[in-house]
Amino acid sequence: MLRRVRQSLRQVLFLMARRPGLVCGGALVLGVLLVLAVTFTCSRAKDVVAAARPPVRFFSTEAPVVDLYMGQVDQAERIRGVAEVSLIFFYAPWCAHSMAARQEVQQVAKKLAKQVQFVAVNCWWSQGKCRKQRRFYQYPVIHLFYRRFGPIEYTGPVMAPYVESFVLRVITPLTYLPSRATLRDFLSNHDPGVVGFFQFNSSPQPPGYITYLSSALQALKRDFRGMVRFGVVTSSQVAEAIAVKEDETVYLHRRFNSSLIFPRRERNFTSDAICSWVFEHRETVLQWLQPPGTKSRLLEQELTKGPALLLFLPHNPLGSKPNPTLQQIADIAVRYHSCGNNNQSGGSSLSHALCCQSMVLPGSAAAAGTSVCELCLNLTRPGLTAASRRCSFPSAAQGGAVLQSYLKHCCLHQPLASGSTRTATVVACSNVLSNYSPFGQYSACCRQKEPQLNESSSQADKASDSQGIPLATPSSSSILPSSVPYQEGGGITGLRCQTNKTLRFYVLDVALNWPLAVRLGAPSNRSASRPRETRPQGDESGDWSFAAIVNLKDEVHYVLQCSPTATLTESLEAFIRNFSAPYSPLQRHLVGEEENRKEGSPKHDEAAPRPLITELTTSSFLPSVMDLQKDVLLFYYTPWCGFCSALNHVIIQLARLFQGNGTITVARVNVARNDLPWEFMVDHVPSILLFPRYRKHLSVKFPEDMRITLPNLVHFLLQHSGSAQHADTSVKASSGGEAPGPNALLRAEFLALQSEVHALHRARERLSQQLTQLWRDNRRLTFNTRTLEAQNAELQLEKQSLEEQHREKSRQLGEAVRRLQELADTSESLLNENTLLRVLLRALKDRTEVTEEVDGKEGEQRRNRMAS
Repeated sequence: MLRRVRQSLRQVLFLMARRPGLVCGGALVLGVLLVLAVTFTCSRAKDVVAAARPPVRFFSTEAPVVDLYMGQVDQAERIRGVAEVSLIFFYAPWCAHSMAARQEVQQVAKKLAKQVQFVAVNCWWSQGKCRKQRRFYQYPVIHLFYRRFGPIEYTGPVMAPYVESFVLRVITPLTYLPSRATLRDFLSNHDPGVVGFFQFNSSPQPPGYITYLSSALQALKRDFRGMVRFGVVTSSQVAEAIAVKEDETVYLHRRFNSSLIFPRRERNFTSDAICSWVFEHRETVLQWLQPPGTKSRLLEQELTKGPALLLFLPHNPLGSKPNPTLQQIADIAVRYHSCGNNNQSGGSSLSHALCCQSMVLPGSAAAAGTSVCELCLNLTRPGLTAASRRCSFPSAAQGGAVLQSYLKHCCLHQPLASGSTRTATVVACSNVLSNYSPFGQYSACCRQKEPQLNESSSQADKASDSQGIPLATPSSSSILPSSVPYQEGGGITGLRCQTNKTLRFYVLDVALNWPLAVRLGAPSNRSASRPRETRPQGDESGDWSFAAIVNLKDEVHYVLQCSPTATLTESLEAFIRNFSAPYSPLQRHLVGEEENRKEGSPKHDEAAPRPLITELTTSSFLPSVMDLQKDVLLFYYTPWCGFCSALNHVIIQLARLFQGNGTITVARVNVARNDLPWEFMVDHVPSILLFPRYRKHLSVKFPEDMRITLPNLVHFLLQHSGSAQHADTSVKASSGGEAPGPNALLRAEFLALQSEVHALHRARERLSQQLTQLWRDNRRLTFNTRTLEAQNAELQLEKQSLEEQHREKSRQLGEAVRRLQELADTSESLLNENTLLRVLLRALKDRTEVTEEVDGKEGEQRRNRMAS
C-alpha cells in the first residue's frame, strides 16, 4: 500500500515538474488531503477520550444534609425559599479542602438540623446548572440565608466550632434587652454595642425593625465573629437609661467618646447605611485577626499602621462564659485607651463626679505612715442630674467582700520603707473596673499618709482595723484622683495619649496561628510557653500562650517574658509601660534557625573534627564572633543571593588554606533566617567582615571596590589579622630578632605546616607498611591467577579439539544424510519407472488379446466362407 502511494506521489511530482500549471492544482489536492487526514484523526481522538464518570454522593446518607451532587442549584433555591435559615455548601469532589470541611459541616448539621436546613451542591459537575451559573474561584464556599436575606458568605476557618458559632449568630442576630440590668450587661462587654429602640405596641413589627435586623446581618458579612453586637429595646423606660426617647432610634454605645444616634435626617435609613455608619464610628480596643493561611497582606496592612501587641490566646467560639484571660486583656486595653480620664484641666468637674472613701490597708505601720487606698466611685451616668446623684458604698455587713476584692488590686507597688525620706511618697494608682458600662466605675489610688492626722481620724482608723472593714470617710478634697499622670512604675490608664508609640491590641487564636507565634519567638513546644508549676497561686490566666510587640517601622519585636510570681495583668502592664518609655528597657528579640529545631536533635560528638566553615546562627553568633582567641572572618549571605552562591568556592578554598590554623576561623551566617544585633548587620549581601583577635572592637570590612578572590582575601586577612602581633612576639622570644607582623604570621603558618608534614610522613610510613602487606597478598593472588590461566588454556585446547571433532562428525553425518537422500531419490525414481513399465505391459497385453480375438474372428469367418 505504501509503495503504491509513493509511486503515485512520484508520478504526480514528475507531472507537476513537466507541467508547472499543475502546481496549483496539486497544492489544492494536497491541502484537501491534509484536511481530511486531520479530520479523520480528530474523529478517532474523540472516540479515544473516555466519558466523565457520573458524580456520586459527597455526604453520607446518615448526615442531615441534602446532597445535590448533580449540581441542581435551582432545587437548592427552592429549598432555601421554604426554610427559615439555610446553609448552602458549594464543593468540588476532588478538592482536599472540601473533603476536610465535609466532616466539620456534618458535625454542625447534626447539632443544628432542627433549626437550619443544610444543603450541599456539587459545583464541579460539568453538566450541572451550578457549574454553568456560578463562578467560584476556590472551594468550598459556604453561604447562609436568613429568610429572604442573603447570601451571607462565611469567610472564617472551616472548623466545626467556628461554623456553628457563625450559624448561631445568623439565627439570632439581635439580642432582646427587656430590662435595665440586661441593657447594662449588654453594654458592659468590651465589644462595640448597638441598641435599637422599637415599640411593638402599634403593630407586630414596626416599619424600621426589619431594616435594623438586616443591618445586623450585614454586619456579619463584614465580620464573621460578630464583634459588633446588636440589641433591641422595646420599653421606653429601659431606653431612658441611654437617653433615647424617640421610636425607631439606633444607638451606638462608645466608651471614650460620646455615644451616637443614627442621623436619619442626613442618611437614608437602610441596612447598608446603618451598617456602614456603625463600622465607621465604632471604637475597637481589641481586634481579632485571622490570617487566611495562604498568601495574604492582612498582617502587613495591620502592622503598617503602627506598633502592634499580638496576643495568641486559646479561643472557644462556643464558650457560654467569657474567657477570663480575654477579659483581663480587654480591661488592660480599655484602660490603655482611656484618655478622657487623664484630663487635668477638668479636675473640678471630676471632683463633683467622684465619690471617694479612704480605706486603711491591713498591716500598715502607724509609725512610718499609714498605707491608704482611696476608692472612688464614678457616678457619671447619662440622664442623671447632679442633684440625683447619691454617694453610697457597701457596708461592712452587705458588701465588705466586694471592697476586699478591690483592695487586692489597689496597690501595684508597696510604699517606701520607714528609712526613706519624709517627703518622698510613692503613688501607684489603678482603675478597678467592675464593668465596661457608663453606669459605674471604681478607681483606686494607693499612697502613704504621714502620721499628722487628727485624733478622730486615727481613732476611726483603729476602729476600722478592729472591725476588719475599712472606714468610709466620704471626702473629695483629700483624694488623689486616678486621673493624675502616673510616675514611674504607675498604671497604664490613658497611656495611649501620653506616648508617641501608640499600641494596637490584636488577638489571634493560638490553635490556628501557632506557627506565626513560633516564628516570632515562641517555643516550639506549646506547653513550654508557661509551665503550670510556675504560675502563682490564684492566677486563673494560666491558659494564655504567647504575647509579642511588633514594630514594623523599626523592624523590631519584643517578646513578653513572664515572671513566675507575677499575674497576667501585672506582667502585661509592665510590658506595655516598658515599651512606651522614652528609653525602653526592653531587649529586641532575635529569632534564629536553632530556635525552630526540635530539642531531640542529636548532638555532635566532642571528638568530631572541626567543620571547614562554621555555620553561625542567632544563638551561636556572639560566642563565636566575640571569641578573643580567634580571628573570625565572617561571610554574610542569603539563599536567594546569586552572587553569594558564586563566591562559595572562594570561601571554601580560603577555609582549606587556613584549616590547620586554630586561631583563624572562617564562618558564615544566613541573615535571611537569623536575626542579628543591629551593630553586626550589613546593608547588602554578600559582605565580608573580619573580627581580629584581641581587637574585636576594631572590626574591618572587606573593601567593596575590591574583587573577592582568594589572593585578595588572603592579603586582607594577613594585613588586618590580630594574630600577627601575637606571632611576632613568639618569634622574637625564640630568635631574638625583629620581624614584621605578616612575616611572623607566615612563619607561624610555616611551622604549623611543617608539623603537619611530619604527621603526614608518619602516616606515609604506616601506609607503606600497609601497601607492603597488600603487595604480598597481590603477589600470591597473581600466582594463583597464573595457575588458573594455565588450566584455563588447557581447557581451551581441549575445547578446540572437541569442537574440531564435532565439526568432523557433523560433516560426516551430513555426507551420509546426503547419500541417503540420493538413494531415496533413486529408489523413488526406480519405483516410478517400474510402475510405468507395468502399465505398459498391461497395455501391450490387452492389445495382444484384442488382436488375437480379432484374428480368431476373421479366421472363423474365413472358414465359414470356405465351408459355404
